[in-house]
Amino acid sequence: MKGVYIHIPFCKSICSYCDFCKFLYVSSWASEYLKKLEEEIRENYDNDLVKTIYIGGGTPSSLGKEELKTLFDIMRIFKKDRNYEMTFEVNVDDVTEELLSFLVDNGVNRISVGIQSFNEICLKFMNRKHYKKEIKEKIKLVKKYFDNINVDFMFALPIENYAMFLSDLHEFIKLDVPHISTYSLIIEDNTVLSYKNVTPIREELDYKMYKKICSSLKKKGYRHYEVSNFAKPGYESVHNLNYWNNSEYYGFGVGAHGYISELRYENTRSFNDYLAGNYRLKEFLISKREDMENEVILGLRKLNGINIKEFFDKFKVNIQDEFNVMGLIKRGYLVLENDCLKIKEDKIYIMNEILNQILDKGE
Repeated sequence: MKGVYIHIPFCKSICSYCDFCKFLYVSSWASEYLKKLEEEIRENYDNDLVKTIYIGGGTPSSLGKEELKTLFDIMRIFKKDRNYEMTFEVNVDDVTEELLSFLVDNGVNRISVGIQSFNEICLKFMNRKHYKKEIKEKIKLVKKYFDNINVDFMFALPIENYAMFLSDLHEFIKLDVPHISTYSLIIEDNTVLSYKNVTPIREELDYKMYKKICSSLKKKGYRHYEVSNFAKPGYESVHNLNYWNNSEYYGFGVGAHGYISELRYENTRSFNDYLAGNYRLKEFLISKREDMENEVILGLRKLNGINIKEFFDKFKVNIQDEFNVMGLIKRGYLVLENDCLKIKEDKIYIMNEILNQILDKGE
């Protein structure tokens, strides 16, 4: 069973940190885009049963009423599993009773709200348009329609001190939603922050904030199930787990990525090329070795790690024979428990360094 990712690239404003494929919303552009999106799906979707659909961006909630109707007419193309998960991303300032009712009526059963921060200084730095009181009002409204709610929390901003961070963390906990995705700010190329030569926060403070998030959310009943994600039991993101389990998924829309039948592909980020029907930028077949490496890189993002018996069943080799595992277990970076190989929780912050050593890419 496969997942589906749909990219809606339009935004009403551009966040200073964002390096995703995005454009300012123009109604005529959105209408043309949706026509091409439907064409791409009809050309490439193979009538598979799908377990998850994730509509992200960009800002899907920036679409107008008629455009949303068109989008969800397109969603009817997919053959959905009886217990499917469908997630829709929204910005706080787009949340209305009418939108939420529409989403429920059209099969959305999980919603992701891009909050990022409650702090006015931080929100201005990120070019986010909502404010603290509005967040609380809109989450209260969302809860009338949805049980399965994620909120995004961005921390470690260069303008942020530890007291500001603690206040934000406290506010996120008070929302009492079942899923929180946390993101330490990375200043990516081709973003407003990179053009302004903004200096990142000190790594020691970033780590201190991350540890505090982990300990505080654990006390409140959240399960730290992936490097950046925390969920109440039963509310883990099925769609994202599909990625981390190295399972197959379709990616549709400008800038989307997909993995189907040993083929990984990346769609063009050029709006004009996409509208001309030139959807794919790159396609490449995955070798067995590359697939095993992806299994390791993605699987070790999960706190439960990789089941070594399932790894053997899939690849017909032992993971410890192919990768630098035993040395890292002896050194206390990895642990093997109940046939699952995982990064020790207190070492998860240096995951990238550990992965480099597992893949024999140096110390």
